[in-house]
Amino acid sequence: MFRPVTCIFVSSVFVLGLGGAQAQDVEPKTTLFANVNVFDGASETLIENANVVVTGNMITAVSTEPLAVAGGTVIDGGGRTLMPGFIDMHVHLSLQVNYAELSGLDSYYFAFTQAREAERMLLRGFTTARDVGGNVFSLKRVIDEGMFPGPRIYPSGAAISQTGGHGDYRLPNAPSRLLVNEPGPAIREGIGALADGPAQMLVAVRENLRRGASQIKLTVGGGVASPADPLDVLQFTPEEIRAAVQAANNWNTYVAAHVYNPDGIRQAVENGIMSIEHANFIDAETFDLIEEKGAWLSVQAMVFVNTPTSVSDEVKARFAEALTGIDQMFKLINERGFKRVAFGTDVIADPDLMARQNEEFTLRARWFEPAEVMRQATSGNAELLALSGPRNPYPGKLGVIEEGAYADILLINGNPLEDISVLTNPDENLALIMKDGVIYKNTLN
Repeated sequence: MFRPVTCIFVSSVFVLGLGGAQAQDVEPKTTLFANVNVFDGASETLIENANVVVTGNMITAVSTEPLAVAGGTVIDGGGRTLMPGFIDMHVHLSLQVNYAELSGLDSYYFAFTQAREAERMLLRGFTTARDVGGNVFSLKRVIDEGMFPGPRIYPSGAAISQTGGHGDYRLPNAPSRLLVNEPGPAIREGIGALADGPAQMLVAVRENLRRGASQIKLTVGGGVASPADPLDVLQFTPEEIRAAVQAANNWNTYVAAHVYNPDGIRQAVENGIMSIEHANFIDAETFDLIEEKGAWLSVQAMVFVNTPTSVSDEVKARFAEALTGIDQMFKLINERGFKRVAFGTDVIADPDLMARQNEEFTLRARWFEPAEVMRQATSGNAELLALSGPRNPYPGKLGVIEEGAYADILLINGNPLEDISVLTNPDENLALIMKDGVIYKNTLN
């Protein structure tokens, strides 16, 4: 059985043991993937009988002509599909336990639950994840430094909510914030932040940016899992939203917003939000505004299809309500030929369901052709990530197989353009996983 943690530890010790001058003298490792059929992240067909060269952490050649590498490693793909690593645009890596359990956990255990899920996510083929609410700054650091395996992380920091909003997980009978200073475990652990009024909003956004957020996340409408806010409500005023957008724009990045209902979507987009998370109840009029403003729809299917069993009847009812909107939402996207659609999952506090993360591929195939689903999960998502501008922690090309792109590569048993279901079983069908030029799984040798 492949053990990526051990491999990474050994590699890290070796690299850290080199002096600065010595490290500069080491030639980058070269790997040739021969005899592969390439999905480049954008095309509707495969590049057949291709060869791909990786030097260091970058792709340096893609060709249908024979290639050779002196002193490098040659991996015979055996006609398998080579494609970019998957990108999930809506994860919460810090939410591996439910809110009720948070108050009883210490920070060390809390951190290790994140690291465990990050490794599992990578071994499902997700080499990049945009975290849209949670304290994952240290997790990102230890992954980037090679201490633990995991995907590239685009952190948002604490998801910012108004009092009584989607990020306020106090029960309805909890004391008023005006009377007590105890913020609750989700706020204390940095999963969320509460802000009321433009002044508090500016502080909350700037705190996230200070810590290294790539983008900012607001909750501007009701949610399915939070205890006190129905799906139809508007959250934050236009002035509060504009304050968040201005603070983010001052740092040359963008704001994403959780919202289901069309009124909330319109208020968000009219005031500068560029990424709408969920949008289950979007209507034609609101879609016109999305197209006009150049905003993105970051949508999910599996989280609504799989209603959690360990929640209250009220929460189950909200999940059922949210589920009613997704078919019409996806049909509207198709009718418009809209391409600014991000691929994400949004599963929290359910390791068993998170293990089925890849089922999002087959669920989307109800509305899209396999090539479009795969584009959404690779080059399409990378376009949205690029909106973070100079706050982008990985400014090279992601989500594509082309010269000059990061070497985030999967080898697939089968052709997902013909049968996308092969992507839903990563244990069996992901023959090789490479992130940043490092191989984390290889069943070929």
